[in-house]
Amino acid sequence: MENPKAQKLLNKIQRDLMRNGIVINTIVEDLKDLRPYAVEEQSPLLAKVIRLTYEHIDTYQTFDIPIPADEPVEGFEEEETADPDVDPKESLDYLLSLMAEAKNKLNALELREYSNNLIAYAEEN
Repeated sequence: MENPKAQKLLNKIQRDLMRNGIVINTIVEDLKDLRPYAVEEQSPLLAKVIRLTYEHIDTYQTFDIPIPADEPVEGFEEEETADPDVDPKESLDYLLSLMAEAKNKLNALELREYSNNLIAYAEEN
């Protein structure tokens, strides 16, 4: 995110998350406040991921979406997979760090994967 106010709010969300864990009301409200900045920056993917994230946290009272698995490295037989035991705080912190640099091509791919996983989770539950 490019807007200094958006960056400051994103930093606040991450600090609160690390200090206090996922405090539902606070994080949902902060993410709702963050979303207009993504809309202003004309980043539909980021706006969507932010909305899906706060809706997920509000509905399920946690963040049950795993960190996207890394792509396999050429020459290695085993494919790395995401840990099935989701650490909600760690995964949410990772997602927030992707949001900070949403225009980065690799971050955008992972944001899209989070978006797809959030939608799939909602459909399954």
